[in-house]
Amino acid sequence: MTARSGRQPRGSLAATLAALVAVGCAVGGVGESGPPEPAEPRPQQSRQASPGPQTTRADGTTSVAEFKNDISDAVDIAERYWAAQFQASGQRFSPIRRIVPYQREGELSCGGQPLPRNNAVYCSQGDFIAYDVNWSVAAFRQVGDAFVFYLLGHEYAHGVQVRLGIRYSFTIQQELQADCMAGAYLGDSVRDGTLTLDKGDLDEFRDGLLAVGDDPDQPWFAEGSHGTAEQRTDSFFRGYRNSLDACDLS
Repeated sequence: MTARSGRQPRGSLAATLAALVAVGCAVGGVGESGPPEPAEPRPQQSRQASPGPQTTRADGTTSVAEFKNDISDAVDIAERYWAAQFQASGQRFSPIRRIVPYQREGELSCGGQPLPRNNAVYCSQGDFIAYDVNWSVAAFRQVGDAFVFYLLGHEYAHGVQVRLGIRYSFTIQQELQADCMAGAYLGDSVRDGTLTLDKGDLDEFRDGLLAVGDDPDQPWFAEGSHGTAEQRTDSFFRGYRNSLDACDLS
């Protein structure tokens, strides 16, 4: 994907989302029933299939420097996108505080819980996104650069859910909505010229989403369920095509 600086995405959140929670508000793990547990929030994770180390797409997405540039562009565009959405609803947006790479299991923790390898998470306590850089670079090389924008968009959506006070009873609801919101952020950014789709980017989105689906036999109501590959793909592209109106934010 090609990013163009200086352009702000347009659009607005639904008027019913005017009341925001405080930045950094601690929440319990998605999918838990009952009230939030402020002391021990669980990271909201995007579980992914680890790519094979020898598998690389033939689109040139192999440079660590390019990966870093894509992460930086994805963060910048997400911040500007959500700031514009909140401003259109008469609200002030506070960006997620930190985007943190890590390399070893347990190097970082969220609410006292060590972050695992081969993952990316949004942690409400501390208000940060963390990603296993080795795994992320490998996935970037296998799937393509569009994967980076999806991954960052999905985790950033979890931070926006916290800011909007959105909390579902089941993990799958939280995760599919985050997929939809990531799709909206990317689709709107393409439509207004902030991002330019390169050849194969839509296929890269699909390939990435196919890699993150739950096992078909996993119960939808189980804690930690994110949705099947089909469900996640459908949610992402509903947001991509129809913007935030498709994401059930009201």
